[in-house]
Amino acid sequence: MAVGSVSFLKAWFVLLVAGPVLPSVSGCDPDVYNKTLNDHCLAKFRLDLGRLGRGLWCSWPDTVEMYGGLTNCTFQEAVRMDCFWPNKIVDRFFMQIHRTYFHDCARNGRLIHDPPVSILAPFIAVPVLITLLMTALVVWRSKRTEGVL
Repeated sequence: MAVGSVSFLKAWFVLLVAGPVLPSVSGCDPDVYNKTLNDHCLAKFRLDLGRLGRGLWCSWPDTVEMYGGLTNCTFQEAVRMDCFWPNKIVDRFFMQIHRTYFHDCARNGRLIHDPPVSILAPFIAVPVLITLLMTALVVWRSKRTEGVL
């Protein structure tokens, strides 16, 4: 075998076996990607939410399209910048979005609050009264000894 064909086989082997393992030369710059998400995607999302009005932020039917657009923006920027998607930067980005805009929203879109007193009072008073009544009955019955053998 000639020397040239041996080096060709070595080069082919390196490209075939080690090529997929080696990182990309262009790679993803996390700082630039994070800045792009904040400058481009978040800016549009803020603008959309501002037009919607704060009172409707917790309404999923009203925000689903904007949220989908934000998700798509993070994906498109990741593809454009040769970054994996999803990644830790996107996770942190969406956690910040939820802490900032959706922290008061319950899972069903309404805030959880206590029921009115007219509903809550019977659920508290009835068990307390039954407990007091049963205690009085046990004490009264234990003082009467004529039926005990």
